[in-house]
Amino acid sequence: MGIHEMRQCNRCLLRALMGGIAIAGGAMVASVRFAFVVLGCCAFAGLAHAGEPRDLCPDRPGLGTPACTVEPGAVVGELGLGDWTRENDSVQRSDTILVGDALVRIGLTESLEGQIGWTAYGHVRTRDKATGAVRKTGRTGDVTLALRQNLRHPDGSGFSVAVMPYATLPVGKAPIGAGDWGAGVLVPLSVELSDTVSLALTPGVEAAVDSDGDGRHLRYGSVAGVGLALGERLSLSTEVALHRDGDPAGHTTEALFGLSAAWKANAMTQFDVGLNCGLNGNSPDSQFYLGIARRF
Repeated sequence: MGIHEMRQCNRCLLRALMGGIAIAGGAMVASVRFAFVVLGCCAFAGLAHAGEPRDLCPDRPGLGTPACTVEPGAVVGELGLGDWTRENDSVQRSDTILVGDALVRIGLTESLEGQIGWTAYGHVRTRDKATGAVRKTGRTGDVTLALRQNLRHPDGSGFSVAVMPYATLPVGKAPIGAGDWGAGVLVPLSVELSDTVSLALTPGVEAAVDSDGDGRHLRYGSVAGVGLALGERLSLSTEVALHRDGDPAGHTTEALFGLSAAWKANAMTQFDVGLNCGLNGNSPDSQFYLGIARRF
């Protein structure tokens, strides 16, 4: 399939995504329909793959964001198979489980990709320590739209840098959905020090949704990490994330330490696992996750 047909596929995909978002705001059934529309279009768009594929460079795992982009016409699907976050303080304990945290990345040009993300289901269990009362809530999450424009080395080799504006649409409901729209921009950077060691930095600023679900406030910070390649298939990374949140309900600083591992089964598929730990009282105590990334 040629470049003209590939562009037609991409335009068709983007129209379908926007149409899916429009119908997804009402209920769970509409959101599931939206997900099937996205997956179906992505399978078709993948047929427009042109040229030699790059090394698989997923967003998963980790706290940061890579600077690499998907080659034109290719589609990479990334799925969180399970994500468990625990928050424990003197008042209550909260456990949040996410299933089907999906991201679809579509190569639009040699250095530009489009993204759409959606959390299919989240379950929150909260136990009040004083009364023992337990509250359980299950919801779908919001939709995230993003563009990543790489400015140097779109395959992620050497020194690579990109700019990534994004927006979240309030498709889901609290406590999984934010309740209002938000937007921000990331500037992912990475540098390969050798064949086995790399450094990465992801500074960003965001108009984050207020904790009451109405309005926005400034949130900014960065993630810094070190990656280690153990052969062609296995890689490890360690990261530290610091973010300042100016929520009107109370200004806080979140600090996280993360460890993750990724294993490439082949040139098209990667499996991952990770653990994040809070470094202060304003951060979740722990987060454990695992997932998969696949190029089509």
